[in-house]
Amino acid sequence: MPTYRFAKKSDLPALLAYLAKDNRVLVPVEKPAVKQSIVFEEWKEGKDFTMAKATVPAKAAVLPQCETLLTYEKKADPEKPGERQLVLDDTIQAVPTVVFATRSCDARGYATLDRPYLNGPIKDPYYEARRKALTVFTLTCNSGCSTCFCHWVGAGPSSPEGSDVLMTELADGYVLQAVTEKGKDVLEKSPLEDAASREKEMMDVRKAAWATLIAKPDLSEAPDKVLGKFRDLDFWEKESDRCINCGACTYFCPSCYCFNITDEGSGVGKPGRRLRTWDNCMSSLFTREASGYNPRPTKATRMRQRVTHKFATYPENWGAFSCMGCGRCISNCPERIDIRQIVLDAMADGAAK
Repeated sequence: MPTYRFAKKSDLPALLAYLAKDNRVLVPVEKPAVKQSIVFEEWKEGKDFTMAKATVPAKAAVLPQCETLLTYEKKADPEKPGERQLVLDDTIQAVPTVVFATRSCDARGYATLDRPYLNGPIKDPYYEARRKALTVFTLTCNSGCSTCFCHWVGAGPSSPEGSDVLMTELADGYVLQAVTEKGKDVLEKSPLEDAASREKEMMDVRKAAWATLIAKPDLSEAPDKVLGKFRDLDFWEKESDRCINCGACTYFCPSCYCFNITDEGSGVGKPGRRLRTWDNCMSSLFTREASGYNPRPTKATRMRQRVTHKFATYPENWGAFSCMGCGRCISNCPERIDIRQIVLDAMADGAAK
């Protein structure tokens, strides 16, 4: 039987306090800026938060922008005087974390990251530890917007994929629905009142949200058509003509997962650390080799890589698009390049080759 709970808007601080007893709780917080910015920060008693869609998704909860994989140091070997041994510490740091009031597109981002990081040839232990420690409270959307297209890529305003709890806003508060066993356990132990009687009201709100979405195109042929344009550099040069290689499209994406690994030392024979940091496939340095050769030397070839991965090669490997349709790459692009139009152009420009 489904588990439902109800929280008035005035109940949310108490709910966050309950969750914060055993978890780090990340909430959307407004930041003053020329352009409004909403980012996820750790909640503390009395901290203001918003239920608006975040400018930056909470991807860092499972894939930090910069993380230490291990530290290393050469120390004297107690069994061999005069010799030194390399001592490594690769202890994984994974704090129990709740991401609160994210959106369905962002929660699906976690499911998209799960495939290569957990189900690929080599399971990533750092990601796995953080993912197991994560609980996701997702706020369903009550309407679409001009840059959202989650329904194009197999999801929607109330898609449960990647979430543990779905929250739907009603006139007087929120109905919380458990969609995983983890979510069920959290809700049943919470102080919130049962809301099973409000299921129909909740579903009516969700259906109304779907009705606000514009008609979607059929993207079933997109993987073949996008891949079919791979060698057509004229096409990619036209599509990337306005691109300034700033990387906003990748840094604001809930499902981009490329990274770089570097070693930082404090001197010969002194301690150091190995870092993993987000990388950006739109950067000219991303594929440049030590010899100086770069297999993707132009912004056209880099744009080709990004779009082809999301709409062709990732679907080939995992059976789903790796674009969440959140629209952040559109709204945050200074040149307003629209990935939707690139895909539609590829599909309209003749049959796959």
